[in-house]
Amino acid sequence: MYCELFQLTEPPFRLTPDPQFLYASKQHARAKAYMESTIWLADGFVVITGDIGSGKTTLIESFLVELPDDIVLAHISQTQLSPVEFLQALLVEFGFKPFRKRKVELLSMIKDFMVEQYAAGKKILLVIDEAQNLSRKVLEEVRLLSGLELRKEKLLRIILAGQPELSHKLDSPRLQQLTQRVRLRFHLGALSKRETHDYITHRLEVAGARGRTIFEPAACDVVFRYAGGVPRLVNVLCDTALLCAFAEERTVVDEGLVKAAVEELQWVEYSERPERLREQPGRGLDNTGRFRAASDQPLARLEVLYRDQLVGEYRLGSGKTIIGRTADNDVQIQSRFISRHHAQIVSDAERSVVEDLNSTNGVFIRSQRVKQHTLADGDIIQLGEHKLLYRDMRAAEPPRLVAEDYEDDEDEDLDDLDEHDDDEDEDEDEDDGFENDADELAEGPRVDERHR
Repeated sequence: MYCELFQLTEPPFRLTPDPQFLYASKQHARAKAYMESTIWLADGFVVITGDIGSGKTTLIESFLVELPDDIVLAHISQTQLSPVEFLQALLVEFGFKPFRKRKVELLSMIKDFMVEQYAAGKKILLVIDEAQNLSRKVLEEVRLLSGLELRKEKLLRIILAGQPELSHKLDSPRLQQLTQRVRLRFHLGALSKRETHDYITHRLEVAGARGRTIFEPAACDVVFRYAGGVPRLVNVLCDTALLCAFAEERTVVDEGLVKAAVEELQWVEYSERPERLREQPGRGLDNTGRFRAASDQPLARLEVLYRDQLVGEYRLGSGKTIIGRTADNDVQIQSRFISRHHAQIVSDAERSVVEDLNSTNGVFIRSQRVKQHTLADGDIIQLGEHKLLYRDMRAAEPPRLVAEDYEDDEDEDLDDLDEHDDDEDEDEDEDDGFENDADELAEGPRVDERHR
């Protein structure tokens, strides 16, 4: 819309990841160097974390386009998977169609493929984005695969990238064996004020500014004040400021135009955002930075379950909570059964009401499709393959159900939850770990037993 006015070849502040727009701040350059180390380290295993909008996906895409020809890549970004589904997804990345196969067959296919690639002089790299959503059982599969070796050389190099919750998971005593195999860990933080200036200039130059001043320095200062150096928020605010300038037919964005964009977005200064929300990005503001009203104490809690395993938890304040497939929702559920904006929960001091936002597959409570429903403590909202367990916190908070309740107590399902799907029962029967399947595999690289 505004590219012709500013003589740009393309929009400079799109939210979709684009490697050519990557701004190599010191910390982004360091994180990329860590990822590159997986190629030349025989036992490369790197973990990169960062808050929502910190540029993790763009960094990964930039790294992937530069991979040498001797790298065989498996890139997994849909991470709400059971252990068997994870192994299938890995084989799909390698070009197989591994469906309707048992776990022992999947493991055999993976090992045979890795041996073949090793013999051909290839290196295999597994990159998992959004890794914070991986269950403990899937992370255990990752650990076991990382132990495959031949002639004292690891067959698989691994990069895990995700939100800060990934670090919290890895620090769990139950995942200590996995953590011990990680060679490097790095956390991406927000940009500094100087870096924010350079980031804006860099993206404009890539888009065709050719040295022209489009954002005045004072305008960049205001952007930093309201976006806090978070790249995605910087993009949203700068793009809105360009639209404001376009509406007034002005070719230079000054401080006033950025403030006009702030008013359009209804933002507050980043430093004034509630501490609870700044420490947990995405839990109280959406990925464009808009705030919904929130009280000091949460009114309710949503526990998101996939196949009856806890994969996420969200606190509900006063106002709207939008649920959908894309990143611009308050609660993002990446599933083909979830619409872009699927449902919303409206909460006040007295109640919470779930509303269907004209979704394709509907909202179900107790097996009944509903358009609008006042939630009671313990209600289960069914959205496709996911369940949202609603917990009212307005009075005394009920005992909290932690992840282990869903992962380990397999013989004691929650009374309120539906029975497992038949295919999940089959997955659990086969989910005894790589150790139990190893004896059935054909000759090939042995699994390193030293750290078991």
